[in-house]
Amino acid sequence: MLFLAELMVSERPDPASEEERSPQLLLHPAGGCEGTGGNPGSSSCDISPLLKDPAAFRTLIDLLEDHLRASFPKIDFIAGLDSRGFLIGPPLAQRLGIGFVLIRKKGKLPGPTESVSYALEYGKAELEIQSDAVEPGQKVVIVDDLLATGGTMCAACELMKRLKAEVLECLVIIELKLLKGSEKLKSIPFYSLLQYD
Repeated sequence: MLFLAELMVSERPDPASEEERSPQLLLHPAGGCEGTGGNPGSSSCDISPLLKDPAAFRTLIDLLEDHLRASFPKIDFIAGLDSRGFLIGPPLAQRLGIGFVLIRKKGKLPGPTESVSYALEYGKAELEIQSDAVEPGQKVVIVDDLLATGGTMCAACELMKRLKAEVLECLVIIELKLLKGSEKLKSIPFYSLLQYD
């Protein structure tokens, strides 16, 4: 399980002081990420402590915002994966002055949708996006809290491809490197704040 490191931030730190804004100051492994009892082979990292601490959560969004502003001159939308991508994506999109779109589990979105099936480490699932969520050629960053085996993120990229959008990057807080999920993304740029083996 991940716990918050002590982080006392009342104002946004000076951007020049990168050490103060290191993601390792947000979270530290106390027991690390662990398998979940319910689904064999699946992994879980608890971001609840991060969400409970407003200063730490603000610093997380600061770090993600700084990364995206430095990396991409133009982004049209942040797309968040159901469901924890919905916690990170909207505040990040608001900071950047752009819109947010939902990528949801099957059957949760109204209106016409595009859907894709994909394999999980413990079964199968299906993701959907509204057919008019993005227009051809629009530039999108896909966000989630965790990259494990990469199946869900790859499915989200496939949905964007079907809508003819350009995926600039897949962005997560935590990457479980041992599961090699980023390798499945192939040529799609990928960024994680924290990496665990």
